[in-house]
Amino acid sequence: MAPTLTLKSGTSWPDAWRRCLAVAPEAFRDDRVLNLWNGAWQEDGRVLPAVSPVDGSPIAGPPRLDGTTAHRAVYAALDQHRAWRHLPLEERRARVAATLDALAEHRGLLALLLVWEIGKPWRLAQADVDRAIDGVRWYVDGIEPMLAGRAPLDGPVSNIASWNYPMSVLVHAVLVQALAGNAVIAKTPTDGGVACLTLACALAAREGIPVTLVSGSGGELSQALVRAPEIGCVSFIGGRDTGAAVATAVADLGKRHVLEQEGLNTWGIWNHSDWDTLTAVIPKLFDYGKQRCTAYPRFVVQRHLFDAFLAAYLPAVRTLRVGHPLAVEQPDDPYPELDFGPVINAAKAKELQDQVAEAIERGAVPLHRAAPDDARFLPGQDTAAYVQPVTLLNPPSSSPLHHAEPFGPVDTIVLVDTEAELLAAMNASNGALVATLSTDDRATYDRLAPQIRAFKVGHGAPRSRGDRDELFGGLGASWRGAFVGGDLLVRAVTRGPEGERLPGNFPEYQLLP
Repeated sequence: MAPTLTLKSGTSWPDAWRRCLAVAPEAFRDDRVLNLWNGAWQEDGRVLPAVSPVDGSPIAGPPRLDGTTAHRAVYAALDQHRAWRHLPLEERRARVAATLDALAEHRGLLALLLVWEIGKPWRLAQADVDRAIDGVRWYVDGIEPMLAGRAPLDGPVSNIASWNYPMSVLVHAVLVQALAGNAVIAKTPTDGGVACLTLACALAAREGIPVTLVSGSGGELSQALVRAPEIGCVSFIGGRDTGAAVATAVADLGKRHVLEQEGLNTWGIWNHSDWDTLTAVIPKLFDYGKQRCTAYPRFVVQRHLFDAFLAAYLPAVRTLRVGHPLAVEQPDDPYPELDFGPVINAAKAKELQDQVAEAIERGAVPLHRAAPDDARFLPGQDTAAYVQPVTLLNPPSSSPLHHAEPFGPVDTIVLVDTEAELLAAMNASNGALVATLSTDDRATYDRLAPQIRAFKVGHGAPRSRGDRDELFGGLGASWRGAFVGGDLLVRAVTRGPEGERLPGNFPEYQLLP
């Protein structure tokens, strides 16, 4: 009989909230977080109710601004930008470095907020915070040559990002943009992360970083955060539907932009025999329930290798550990070691479960479905946002699981007989961020990899967004605008020589780095 679990001591949401009030009383009230604009914390916006995906309990909701107030915030950010861009680099670097020290001091609280707000297991929540801090330190240490011959933009950078990596993607980008001489605006994701971002921005604002943090619906705030003439650059991370609207707006206005959009990242298996390596990597591919832009939800497998593939894949996927990220046997036990907890909310869980059921009804073959009884939960807790790992063979072409990224712990497998079929299946979404091809023959990899429509293609190993000097982008419909990573992130948010063509996907050209 499984032991009865309890919440780890000192990790409840009320515990985390009390710590926020103590650390940053200027940004938190007893019943809400505040927006940050015009250099001050503002008690405005309509606060929406929110619940944690971990157990359905109430947590802080976003204080949503209206469009008029958002325009005022953008105009105020322009004033901050005009002052900040003339600050000497050494002063900007000192302030960003001090912010990193403050983030490191409160690393545990930032990670705990990520657990409650977006359901990250403790290990991954800590990694998100650490990657933000370590990544920005790399820029602090080496920024001079990246800025040589370059100047800040004419207006602030507007950041609209998805909820899954508030620290290592959004806060990281904001601090590098500020280091490069720009005031920065960040919109809190609608689905989660508002308290974590509020705390991080409070620590940055104390050091004089010109950051604006606002909440609101994308539709209502887009006129201010995307179309406003004061905005110098738009940085967007999200789905293709919303991204297409943003892309149209920035193209019409001729505005600098970085638009990272979804794509179906695929893993191909062709003339392959190193099954032990594949078995070892499968659990890692399920980190955070595949709620990552660089997750691999699709395997494209040579038909005559399917039995060997299953023998390597199924034992690995059966080892996955799922459950409440803070549930332990004794209150003082270490944090549980999990591969993932909930998906972002109960609505997303139902969407995934409905898609799986519909795909099976239309002919997909279920190869693996984990039992909920195997997960680690507190007695009587709400589990509506949890999805157990599922693997389907040959989802029908009418199913969203056939052509789109599920953003959850659902794998699909497609069988192919020829190299042409392999490439067609790996390119099903017209562009992706990453892909991998497992094949024993290096010459085969060298011949096929350039035909895979992904920005990064691995040989038998997963690719990731990367840190520090590793570049990042996408091919096809997965990316619009400037590529980032390394010095390209700095180039994307600064002005260079007259007539400069930035590497990226633009309406008038595509330039690979």
